[in-house]
Amino acid sequence: MEKKLFLLDAYALIFRAYYALIRNPRITSKGKNTNAQFGFTNTIIELINNQKPTHMAVCFDTAAPTERHTDFTEYKAHRQETPEDISAAVPDIMKILKGLNIPIIAKDGYEADDVIGTLSKQAEKLGYEVYMVTPDKDYGQLVSDKVKIYKPGYQGGDVEIMGPQEVCEKWCIQNVEQVIDILGLMGDAVDNIPGIAGVGQKTACKLLTEYGTLEGVLEHADKIKGALGEKIRAGREDAILSKKLATIITNVPVEFHEEDFLVKEWNKDVLREIFIELEFRTVGRRLLGEDFAEPAAAPKKAVAGVQADLFGSAGEEASPGSSAQSAKPGDLEEGEISVVHPTRNIHNTPHEYELVESEAEMAALLKALQENAEISFDTETTGIDANNAELVGLSFAVKPQSGWYVPVPSNKQEALQLLERFRPVFSDPSKTWVGHNIKYDLLMLKWYGMELKGKLFDTLLAHYLIEPDGKRNMDWLSAKFLGYEPIHIEELIGKKGKNQGNMRDVALDKIKEYAVEDADVTLQFRNVFQPMLKQNEVETVFEKVESPLVPVLVDMEHEGVKIDVDFLQEYSKVLETEAKVHEEKVYEIADVRFNLGSPKQLGEVLFEKLKLDPKAKKTKTGQYATGEEVLSKLANEHPIAENILAYREYTKLKSTYVDALPLLINQKTGRVHTTFGQAVAVTGRLASNNPNLQNIPIRTERGREIRKAFVPRDKNHILVSADYSQIELRIVAALSGDPAMCEAFWQNKDIHTATAAKVYNVAEEAVTKEMRRKAKSVNFGIVYGQGAFGLAENINVSRAEAKTIIDNYKKEFAGITRYLDDMINFAREHGYVQTVLGRKRWLRDINSANFTVRGFAERNAINSPIQGTAADMIKLAMVKVHQAFVAHGFQSKMVLQVHDELVFDVVKEELEKVKPVILECMQSAMELPNNVPILAEVGEGSNWLEAH
Repeated sequence: MEKKLFLLDAYALIFRAYYALIRNPRITSKGKNTNAQFGFTNTIIELINNQKPTHMAVCFDTAAPTERHTDFTEYKAHRQETPEDISAAVPDIMKILKGLNIPIIAKDGYEADDVIGTLSKQAEKLGYEVYMVTPDKDYGQLVSDKVKIYKPGYQGGDVEIMGPQEVCEKWCIQNVEQVIDILGLMGDAVDNIPGIAGVGQKTACKLLTEYGTLEGVLEHADKIKGALGEKIRAGREDAILSKKLATIITNVPVEFHEEDFLVKEWNKDVLREIFIELEFRTVGRRLLGEDFAEPAAAPKKAVAGVQADLFGSAGEEASPGSSAQSAKPGDLEEGEISVVHPTRNIHNTPHEYELVESEAEMAALLKALQENAEISFDTETTGIDANNAELVGLSFAVKPQSGWYVPVPSNKQEALQLLERFRPVFSDPSKTWVGHNIKYDLLMLKWYGMELKGKLFDTLLAHYLIEPDGKRNMDWLSAKFLGYEPIHIEELIGKKGKNQGNMRDVALDKIKEYAVEDADVTLQFRNVFQPMLKQNEVETVFEKVESPLVPVLVDMEHEGVKIDVDFLQEYSKVLETEAKVHEEKVYEIADVRFNLGSPKQLGEVLFEKLKLDPKAKKTKTGQYATGEEVLSKLANEHPIAENILAYREYTKLKSTYVDALPLLINQKTGRVHTTFGQAVAVTGRLASNNPNLQNIPIRTERGREIRKAFVPRDKNHILVSADYSQIELRIVAALSGDPAMCEAFWQNKDIHTATAAKVYNVAEEAVTKEMRRKAKSVNFGIVYGQGAFGLAENINVSRAEAKTIIDNYKKEFAGITRYLDDMINFAREHGYVQTVLGRKRWLRDINSANFTVRGFAERNAINSPIQGTAADMIKLAMVKVHQAFVAHGFQSKMVLQVHDELVFDVVKEELEKVKPVILECMQSAMELPNNVPILAEVGEGSNWLEAH
């Protein structure tokens, strides 16, 4: 049997796991960041499942100083503070390792590198295949035929396994022993190893090619001419010290006893305890079985934002958790209702849930509903797509622990007759209807000709404003805020999959308990969230923006948009032809035919036959990496890469959009109906899924063509598109009050030209296209924390020129610089930032001692008020347009919202009346500070592209 030992560099993997999720952190209901624990656990489980190690250990650094620190007090001195969340994660990771029965090895006076190096060499002598699991390049010096580096995939990337050949190719050296020589010459900024000042990897590689070792280079220093010789002679002592610091010790007093490192059975009790504490629901079920004791989170009904089809995807573990917990003022105290491990459920909680079947029961229900001003309401349906599902039942609640369930007949006519009984209640404008994702229920009713006329209180939207980063499904919120575990839908209809049933199949006594519980729990949410909205000062956004938008989105989703299937079929052929042209060019340049869709064959052609990059990276399977990033870098020099990219673009457009859109046409309506998600983006922007129309390509000519497929409903209609002009920059000007930028907008100047004139100190008439292009990049980049390096990459200039441009910008637009600083300082003091209307973004890491973590929070502090205000504005505009259309009696419909753009299906006879109404509503949706004007533009056409 093959003996495989995997030795994990703990901190290298922990840091990597933490930063991989920094943009979408996993936060528990107690406010604990579990990025590191989650990523580290997944790395280990993936490794165990895929690599089947026979032996394992995880090696940690200790706090004790090492000989390296004694030799060089500056060793690792420049490393930034460990993020607080990582320090808090280590004990949890220790528990997880204990539960997995994986030994933890650490030795005072030595680093994990040294421990791994020592154990690797010992195991190698015993015939083991050893894998050092780390992203750290220094381990290359330990590699041999039996010892390899195993670099886990990062953010969806491939695993990389490096043996002697890969290490030598990476470093441009002849043997792995030269890794320490090259580090001695060039140093290592990460560990603050100095090396020889002014010597980089290319120079070090040349020197070692000629002289073999660092010592050989130093011996011949007098013969090396010019500035390089001077640098080497001056840096002699630093080089010798650097080589010593970079050398991994392989005689640490630790011993590889085979039986101690064996992969053993897990301690499931320990794992269960720590997974419950960390709220690792899916990981827990995957490792410990379906009976894992953590509340499940299956949605009761479709929650907008969970992409399940075209143009995007969302994984089960994608929900990030709440990052508001440790930051916002007045949060729940420990021991109040923020319970994560529910102790109550339907079996131990008294309740009165009534089934309504007889006439007397119906009369009693209608009387109770008429007498109550606030009603919690929920629908049970045959599916999660409201545009295709049928009603199965209605549930109502007006006080906690009680409620009613009304079955709805499957016969459509009988169902309509039943619903007619509720019309007086549904149509009562004095009612307040409480629901969780009530948009779904409103859309279901609309398909049956019913509408709720009263006010709406959506508990999903309320929680979204209270905790914008939070998980939002009902089971999770119930566990957290009520200490109550609702019935899981799988108990009624089975697990997801082709054999899952629907609610029509469930016995009445069971569905009654489940359905009324939904309405009951939702009513209790309302009682919890309403005071929290006030406490967190987000009532205005809830009442003025989010709640009025719900019926607007219902109408848009119900309306849908027509798709020109004939155009898509023809365009599919065009893309196929063009893809074939580029494919043939690839074969012609390569002088060989192969499967262009095979990354393995493509890599061999590019890097073995054509030898385009001697340092080409390989993936875990040993094949070459041929992703977009690799090809984009090659495209500037090699036409074959340009043709491969074109081939990939056309084939992706064809499969992902052109061929997929017709499949989403609703058979009842002949139109495509997207679902808009209000409670998805933390900035407040609307999301769209099934299909995700936010992802319709716009940057390339071939991508834009897809918009031609979106057309008016018939020859009597025309598409109208209206979008805001440079809205985010107008908001920047308004919030900052910068005189120069405000002046440009007051005078209706081209903002990028005006910016270029200031930055380059020339008259506006003298601004060239190139100057304007660069100024445009600065305008959009500066407010998102873009530095000289990012700007240089974007506009293809030197870093020095980029720095000069940024410095000039900050000088000429000092008000913007001041605004950026003010936002960060406000966030540090208050723990949040907010939009003009008061939408809040909580920033739990704004005062972190780690500058990378803090920097990410600072960038959010700057851009969240800008993006959030833009989101609030277009939502307000949608509400105003909708109300204006009703007031004018227009038959035209608003059908799409994409970023800062609204699309309308307009009756041609109404066109000239509709356009000014749209513009007025958009431009008056919100008043910006400093009287910065809002400008919208409108166009029309026979398709979306033409209208835009």
